[in-house]
Amino acid sequence: MLKAVLFDMDGVIVDTEPLHRKAYFLMFNDMDIDVTEAMYTGYTGQSTLNICKQLVTYFNITTPPETLVAIKRKHFKYLFENDTSLQLLDGVLDLIKNYHNHGLTLVLASSASMPNINRIFKRFDLDQYFVAKLSGADLKESKPHPEIFIKAAEASGQPKKQCMVIEDSSNGIKAANQAGIFVVGYDSKHSTDQDYSNANKVVGSFTEIHYQAIASLF
Repeated sequence: MLKAVLFDMDGVIVDTEPLHRKAYFLMFNDMDIDVTEAMYTGYTGQSTLNICKQLVTYFNITTPPETLVAIKRKHFKYLFENDTSLQLLDGVLDLIKNYHNHGLTLVLASSASMPNINRIFKRFDLDQYFVAKLSGADLKESKPHPEIFIKAAEASGQPKKQCMVIEDSSNGIKAANQAGIFVVGYDSKHSTDQDYSNANKVVGSFTEIHYQAIASLF
């Protein structure tokens, strides 16, 4: 029986990717490094610190990765506060309410930093539905490592076999696979060049995984 749902945030609850992209490329410009589209796409789902560590190594940057993180977050904070177009993804609030009304335990498991998670949750009043929020930025490992989903399942208080992950990235799906948790790949117009072949179920609309439709799989 399905008891808990572990949500990714970026690309599942809200599409902050355009803002993150702008912030990253402003930081790349500040650091005078040329990051290709293929490289950037490959970073999807990873924490900012992990990405910056890879950049420092790849480009032989003498600046500490933590400084790159701070620069990127400065740009993102400005964009977040000044971009009024940011909205929840279509249908996700109805999905969250549907699960909550059916007594499911909801946990956020995102690679975003906790300050960014809290900004989103405050802006859209989501805390009332979730029992816990986990940030990959605060963990030892980053997706595709399974640590975040193992800990999210523990935070839900439910066994992994009764949990479900909703992810939009290749790295997130791999992380859920390695954690041994059923994973739904959300293939939306906001997600590009991601591999959903290892997801247990792939959907293009949240109506496909409302409780009534998904419960029979558990």
